[in-house]
Amino acid sequence: MDTIRHHGSDVPVLGLGTWQLRGAACVEAVERALTFGYRHIDTAQGYLNEAEVGEGLRRSGVARDDVFLTTKVRPREFRRRDVERSTEESLTALGVTSVDLLLMHWPNPDVPLEETLGAMRDLQDRGLVKHVGVSNFPPSLAERACELTEVFTNQVEYHPFLSQQALLRQAERYDYLVTAYSPLAQGLVSRDPVLQEIGAAHDKTPGQIALRWLVQQPRVIAIPKAASAAHQRANIAIFDFELSADEIAAIHGLDRDERLTDDMHVDWER
Repeated sequence: MDTIRHHGSDVPVLGLGTWQLRGAACVEAVERALTFGYRHIDTAQGYLNEAEVGEGLRRSGVARDDVFLTTKVRPREFRRRDVERSTEESLTALGVTSVDLLLMHWPNPDVPLEETLGAMRDLQDRGLVKHVGVSNFPPSLAERACELTEVFTNQVEYHPFLSQQALLRQAERYDYLVTAYSPLAQGLVSRDPVLQEIGAAHDKTPGQIALRWLVQQPRVIAIPKAASAAHQRANIAIFDFELSADEIAAIHGLDRDERLTDDMHVDWER
């Protein structure tokens, strides 16, 4: 598994997303992924599966220190006292003493950004959180966050059909990572002829091509959700080939501003 050295941590460039994974299926997916070699797991308070993620981690037998673990604070918990309480509850559910990364899950204009990020910094000072960051933040709001604290990443929807070039340029300027969720565009990549053609040239699936395209970009990591053993194995089998510059450019050319997740009606500043 390739990693990126960032702000003093080695971050696996490919992780397991757990959105919509619940109950025994979530436990099994996390345990299996870790036995396959995944070392990066992403969850959130809003996913209602932190306890299952923690159980999967324990069952895997993989040492806690060997796994980069991320969770996210719900927007309704952004007041200072709520950030602290809810994060402590997340740690209890996960069965860990700290997480590697804590994110603000979505913007919440009703709570000052300074208040939420200040509370997250306090959690860092207490050793409960190693790094802090944001998720689903458009460029102007991400810039404000970077002016207030050291942002580790901005986790956003990113796949071949949705460009994030503005955030990637900003990430270079402010030294943060871009974490791609829904990197397979909820299965749409499998039907794209350009990705199919490139895949045939490398004996890879369109999904593997999309993931390779993401992690081959500087400052980009990807967290595809995968419940089955077959999908988990396929997603991790992307480190034995490289895309050419022309292939990367062709995939960038697939952008059609197709956003699949917009639960909070954010102004994306396109």
